Amino acid sequence: MERARSPASNLLPFLLFIIGRVSCSLEATLGGTSPPPATDGLCAALIRPSGYPCSEHTVETKDGYLLSIQRVQHGKKTLGGMPHPSVFLQHGLFQGGDTWFANSFEQSLGFILADNGFDVWVGNVRGTRWSHDHTRLSIHEKAFWDWSWQELAQYDLQAMISYGTIMGLAAFTMPDIVEMVDAAALLCPISYLDHITSTFVLRAVALHLDQMLLSLGIHELNFRSDTGIQILDSICDGHMDCNNLLASITGDNCCFNLSRMDYYLKFEPHPSSTKNLHHLFQMIRKGTFAKYDYGYWGNLKHYHRVHPPSFDLSDIPDSLPIWMGYGGHDALADITDVERTIAGLKSKPELLYIDNYGHIDFILSVKAEDDVYRELIRFLKSRELYSSY
Repeated sequence: MERARSPASNLLPFLLFIIGRVSCSLEATLGGTSPPPATDGLCAALIRPSGYPCSEHTVETKDGYLLSIQRVQHGKKTLGGMPHPSVFLQHGLFQGGDTWFANSFEQSLGFILADNGFDVWVGNVRGTRWSHDHTRLSIHEKAFWDWSWQELAQYDLQAMISYGTIMGLAAFTMPDIVEMVDAAALLCPISYLDHITSTFVLRAVALHLDQMLLSLGIHELNFRSDTGIQILDSICDGHMDCNNLLASITGDNCCFNLSRMDYYLKFEPHPSSTKNLHHLFQMIRKGTFAKYDYGYWGNLKHYHRVHPPSFDLSDIPDSLPIWMGYGGHDALADITDVERTIAGLKSKPELLYIDNYGHIDFILSVKAEDDVYRELIRFLKSRELYSSY
């Protein structure tokens, strides 16, 4: 059915970007030089055509995934050849690095940061369109898709610095990762999902969609495929009005430009693993912020305990400055859950609350530059990161 190709096929939870001492560490990892310009990567597809410098890089995780990273070293209004504070942008579930450049250069956060004097690095986690390779495994093998956000936090984050908020918050509890970061800014932060109101997601959870897909041997979850579209249709058909599927998933978005939907769908949604979806649905069912639950015997094997360990937000050091933006119409990052996240931190983060913003307004709103990004950039510059370079 055609409606499954509508705006809502673009599932957009969990947004994050991190700033920190990434420039030196990434330069060292990548050898300090840029490879020849790629003709089939994100730089060529979106960034260079807008008039910005962009280089493509590849990093390898400890478990063999080859991840694509893009660098926009300066903007149109800033000069190259001089040190700039670094910012690392990381997308959320079913997204790729293109999400930061999907609007015009006046409205896209990636371009705005470059024009405000930042050295912008963009991450793409395993399985996405831009990070679809492995040193040994093929994407057609089950083993390639045997991961959830837990591995993204443990391996991809270490290789690329960050992932979406749920991954970032988990990773910040790990001393070897948080020590690389000077400050963090989170959009629609998620660690708990107890109060999620997304009608689409709650129905998928009730249907045990995650377990059904795993039992059928579907390990790659790609909503652009025929199977993915059939999944969307089966959830909607006769049970909810999915003509506005986006609102059914993310909540009402006040300022999203629907006229650009065909352009967004050129790149998104990106694939993810069914195991990743299963992990998220475990959190919704159990109200936990914990590692993947393998079941009684599996947990004993992996964790030497019956229940998976929880991530303790109080392990995030109070020395890490945190900024958070969240909205009143977000059906994924509910206000109650966000407040629980905030209460679990040792430090008090800087907060921006916008009552009429939904989940994706924070990244694709036509008003985000005025509503969100000015405050965000003020926070970044207030960290005095320039003295670190």
